[in-house]
Amino acid sequence: MNAHHKTDTDIQQELQQIEAAKLNPARFDVLYEKYYKSIFVFIYRRTGNEDSSADIASLVFLKALINIKKYQFKGVPFSAWLFRIAFNEINMYFRKNKAERIISLDKSNLHQIVQEVELEDNSEAEQNMMLALKKLDTDDIQLIEFRFFEKRSFAEIGGIIGITENNAKVKVYRILDKLKKLMCNKNST
Repeated sequence: MNAHHKTDTDIQQELQQIEAAKLNPARFDVLYEKYYKSIFVFIYRRTGNEDSSADIASLVFLKALINIKKYQFKGVPFSAWLFRIAFNEINMYFRKNKAERIISLDKSNLHQIVQEVELEDNSEAEQNMMLALKKLDTDDIQLIEFRFFEKRSFAEIGGIIGITENNAKVKVYRILDKLKKLMCNKNST
């Protein structure tokens, strides 16, 4: 089950934990324990560096703790708020360190994207897809990564990057169209 899809009971329990943390910062530990691993993995998949990922994760939870009183439930789980903080911290890390962004690919992810852009599915198509992905800018790669590599819903993607669910869907499909054009141009040369 995707962490973004929670029952009403889960959401109510989480809201109680958040309210408790707002009143007493020591109660934030429940939320920290619940989400640290997923936030760390999210960061590590982008940096490829364990120490930097741990540092960034620490910043994410420090900022969340400091700003917990400002948190308002907007229909998506608390994790979307944490992922948004992590997303911003990762971007700051890359700007500050001028580091190369890591993209974790696996064959099944490439296969799914090739199918999504409705191209003939073979090893050459997957190879061409890898080349096409390298031509995308960082923001486009980020959206493809969220959708196909991390299997996030459009609502969750929107929550993380601060746009609506429909806007996330439109952006992803525009990127897929761009990939298809890149692949078709590659095949015609």
